[in-house]
Amino acid sequence: MVEDKIILGIDPGTTVLGYGIIHVQGKKLSLLNFGVVQLAKLSDHPEKLERIFSRIDGLIKEYKPGELAIEAPFFGKNVQSMLKLGRAQGVAIAACLSNGMTFEEYTPRRIKQSITGNGNASKEQVAAMLEKLFQIKEMPKYLDATDGLAVAVCHHFSKGIGEHSKSKVSNWEGFIKKNPGRKL
Repeated sequence: MVEDKIILGIDPGTTVLGYGIIHVQGKKLSLLNFGVVQLAKLSDHPEKLERIFSRIDGLIKEYKPGELAIEAPFFGKNVQSMLKLGRAQGVAIAACLSNGMTFEEYTPRRIKQSITGNGNASKEQVAAMLEKLFQIKEMPKYLDATDGLAVAVCHHFSKGIGEHSKSKVSNWEGFIKKNPGRKL
C-alpha cells in the first residue's frame, strides 16, 4: 500500500512560532503550507499560549494532518526562556492531542542533520536545502517557517521515530529485552 499522509511540523516559540505542512504520497513529498504565528505584539504570556493553541488547532482542522512533529526544547542558559518555550511546546502538543493526533519530538541537531547532513548547520543552510527540495520560489521573511517545515521533513525521513518514541523503549523492560545477558 502506498503511504499517504499529511505531517504538521512545529518550531515552537513565544515570539515567533514556525510551522510547515507536507503531504507524503509514496516517495513524493509536496509542500502544502508553511509560515509563522506572530506572537511578539502580545505582551501577556497566557495570551500567547492561547494564540498558539488556537492557531495550531486551526491548522489541524484545515489541513487534517495525521501526525505532528515538534522540535524538542534544547537546554539554554536562560531558565525563564526555557520555561516559556516548554509551555509553548506543551500547548502545541495539547492542540495535537485534543484532535486525536499522535506527536513526535526531534532535537534541533537531529533536524539539521536530517535536512543538511550536518547537525551544526545554520538556519540559512536548512532553508536553502528545503528551497531546493520543494522548489520554493520565494523564501519567507522569518526562517522560523522553514524551521517548522524542516521538523515535518525530519519526521518523514526518520520514519516517525523521534525522542518520544525512543523514551517508550528506554524503560527497564525495554533495557532488559535489549540486554538479556546483562546483570545488575
